[in-house]
Amino acid sequence: MNTDAPFWDRIAAKYAKSPIRDEAAYQQSLARSISYLKPTDRVLELGSGTGTTAIELAGHVAEMTASDLSQEMLEIGRARAKTAGVSNIRFHHGSVSQAPEGEVDVVMAHNLLHLLPDLDAALSVAADRLPKGALFISKTPCLGEVRGSIKYWLIKTMIPLMRLIGKAPKSPVQFFDSGSLEAAIRVAGFDLVETGNYPISTPGRYIVARRL
Repeated sequence: MNTDAPFWDRIAAKYAKSPIRDEAAYQQSLARSISYLKPTDRVLELGSGTGTTAIELAGHVAEMTASDLSQEMLEIGRARAKTAGVSNIRFHHGSVSQAPEGEVDVVMAHNLLHLLPDLDAALSVAADRLPKGALFISKTPCLGEVRGSIKYWLIKTMIPLMRLIGKAPKSPVQFFDSGSLEAAIRVAGFDLVETGNYPISTPGRYIVARRL
């Protein structure tokens, strides 16, 4: 069992009510992703949370699978999809390593990779689900980009304290920079197609990569 599941289950309702931190940056990256999607695509989103992005993108593809380790997050996602009238989305309960088997045209991971204990293993899961030429689209806070700053040390100090009082997941948060993340994606068997920062501060590194 993933030890982080109880944390995400516990905060699911509060998380669902929280506004998107940077709406403009979110819409920018959403628009970039839509530009790569085709009506015939089968898409798998890893770490889909309450389904906000999966529901937004479902209308642009044939099939959307939203996978997450939190059952409570998924229940909220199912309710949201029903309210939105989205019928081509299914919700799958499981960790990244338990993602649905079978090939898809696009794998997505939004605000997920820095929360995983094994980045390479997660990228391997994405690569295994994609045939040659298919896309892996991700957006990741690269906390290592602010290394040495006051902001960096505040984050470094606060996260362990938050973990102690149950306000952060048990798995260590990864502090890699954009270069390290991109290198890991290449090693996993991808070629980078597009990169960008949405937002620029504590960059949310947006990466589109093609399976080799």
